[in-house]
Amino acid sequence: MTDTGSRKSRKNGRSPGMRILVAALKWGATFFTWAVIIFTLLAGWYYLDLPDVDEALEATRRPTVTLVSADGQVLAARGDLYGIPINLRDLPVVLPNAVMATEDRRFRDHIGIDPIGVLRATVANVRAGRIVQGGSTITQQVAKNLFLTPEQSLKRKFQELMLAFWLEHRFSKDQILTIYLNRVYLGAGTYGVDAAARRYFAKPAAQLSTYEAAMLAGLLKAPSRYNPAANADAAHKRTRQVLVNMVDAGYLTQAQAKAADKNRQRRIAAGTRRIGRHFADWVLDQVPSFVSPGDRDVTVITTLDAELQRSAERRLERLIAAKGVKRGADQAALVVLGADGAVIAMVGGRDYTKSQFNRVTQARRQPGSAFKPFVYTAGLEVGLTPDTVMEDAPVDIGGWKPKNFDGGYAGPLTLSQALANSVNTIAVKVARKAGAEKVVETARRFGITSELKADLSLALGTGEVTLMELTIAYVPFANGGFAVWPYGIREIRDGSGGTLYKREGSGLGRAAHPGRIAAMNAMLARVITEGTGKRAKLGRPAAGKTGTSQDFRDAWFIGYTSDRVAGVWFGNDAAKPTKGLTGGGLPALLWRDVMTESHRGLAVRALPAETTFQPGVRPAGAPPPAEKKGFFESLFEAFSGND
Repeated sequence: MTDTGSRKSRKNGRSPGMRILVAALKWGATFFTWAVIIFTLLAGWYYLDLPDVDEALEATRRPTVTLVSADGQVLAARGDLYGIPINLRDLPVVLPNAVMATEDRRFRDHIGIDPIGVLRATVANVRAGRIVQGGSTITQQVAKNLFLTPEQSLKRKFQELMLAFWLEHRFSKDQILTIYLNRVYLGAGTYGVDAAARRYFAKPAAQLSTYEAAMLAGLLKAPSRYNPAANADAAHKRTRQVLVNMVDAGYLTQAQAKAADKNRQRRIAAGTRRIGRHFADWVLDQVPSFVSPGDRDVTVITTLDAELQRSAERRLERLIAAKGVKRGADQAALVVLGADGAVIAMVGGRDYTKSQFNRVTQARRQPGSAFKPFVYTAGLEVGLTPDTVMEDAPVDIGGWKPKNFDGGYAGPLTLSQALANSVNTIAVKVARKAGAEKVVETARRFGITSELKADLSLALGTGEVTLMELTIAYVPFANGGFAVWPYGIREIRDGSGGTLYKREGSGLGRAAHPGRIAAMNAMLARVITEGTGKRAKLGRPAAGKTGTSQDFRDAWFIGYTSDRVAGVWFGNDAAKPTKGLTGGGLPALLWRDVMTESHRGLAVRALPAETTFQPGVRPAGAPPPAEKKGFFESLFEAFSGND
């Protein structure tokens, strides 16, 4: 046999298993080579589309606008809440340990990805039949959160891996962990552990206890689900699991974990019920009109009295739950103003969580007899007096026959008596005497901005208005005749405390002569002392007017002292009739209770009378002289953003 034949024989003599192994190695090497080539090409292609990492590392966020009450209580905050950037060495060691024990136990050892963690998560997910674990490392989470979009795609995953390797190459483990702890989202609008610590525990991150640190680490899995302010039980169970993780990872002993759980803080700072949320929405919509925050955090000092607001919300809810629903009224609203238009309390509805619709500034309803003060003021301006006598008798105006509430007639009455007892026929006669156009013009001067139809039915409050504009239109009676704008912002400051805006005070100017105001105050005081508003008695000089719209759809009481003006409305959002509810009932009772609370510590003062005025001297509580602006321009500014 030749040598050639001998070699061929030896080759052909390989066992089948050997031939399969050789083929597998050959094809494996070919596949691996092509896989490397494809991976390299993909990596190079995706690398070209990577974001600017230096730019992404810079803190970019929406500015935070924080609203505080007149006495410094935080009412609301909008925007991304970031705490003070903190170095890892300044944090209690239990915080990063809790995070690593829960999110990435091999963080100190891997190179950006954790194959063991990926394998463990894959097995757990296959067994569960759903995603129950993730295999991403802290480094990958930093890459994903800082540089990439939430898009689920092969491209994004490739880029996440490349960025993770890049981060591990460029930064130390401590630096990566510091970036993560300062930028991670922890629920309730907070980014970073310091912001979350201040939101949930009212303390900086440097002062966190072991239990608090474990709770923050637990939030990383599902910030909304484990939010301690929204779901305390779920947050507590999750925190216990984190403590178990820390024991398993060797960061805590069993005894230390039990002690941390035993000594946990029971009260969560963010769990306290927020007040004035309708007010906060109203004010926040106006902030851009005064300043442009840009990338600065700003603090808005408001006019709200936090204690009065809290009391008003509680009283409104209790009254409507106890009596309002029985009388067919599912909703109510309330606003309290200072004599210069400052909003001291605002309740836009019985439950903000169920309805963010603000019934103080957005709902337009018929005011009924609560509109009559402007009718009578117009009458006084054309020569009538409180002692003018008119006949309470049937009226027929082109087929329209307005009737009184009780259906009867009282005969001759003075205007003062007629207003106190809300006599409809005489109100229509006063409007006819003054002229419908005159009534509309008077209402405009006092602050009514809604469209009003100039006909005599206006005397009975058929035009639709908001509770805010009706209440602000009563302010001139309280301050001696000066029409004002409603406002909720006193000052706006930047993050360093610098003043960006400060209210100097201005108004719409004089709405009526002091003599007319004094006369109206005397007439409207009788509404409370002997008329339809007896349930609103305060035990100090006060005046006001009840209002009930057609078919008992709306019940109002608007009233005032020399220091405060308040308006109350009861009814239903769908304008469904109530069960005979009138302004002299529940609205007057709520008005009395809230106004009594609002006057604690205030001296008793008489209502403005003509004798209290001196030429050139502004009454106490009245706003400074009006700015040099056109009337309609002023009205537009006053109510922009209300609806």
